[in-house]
Amino acid sequence: MTRKWTPRHETPEPLEANEVAIVTGGTIVWFALFLVQLPFYGWFAARGHSWWIWSCLAGAGLGVVGIWYVRRRREALRRAGRPQQDG
Repeated sequence: MTRKWTPRHETPEPLEANEVAIVTGGTIVWFALFLVQLPFYGWFAARGHSWWIWSCLAGAGLGVVGIWYVRRRREALRRAGRPQQDG
């Protein structure tokens, strides 16, 4: 006999966070890692690890897209009248 799982308590509300600051911080970290590794490109390339440098640049590029996305999301939530944490 299969018994369905039932929760013992209610699901908590989602935590609010300053998504723009979090994504911006991550983007800065990825770009800083790219800049720190760039002078050592020859060393990385000689060992077949140049993809590390380009991965950091890709992370920074995706972070820029992420910043654009979370800022638009925040504004859409404000226009819809949903409360959002300021930051």
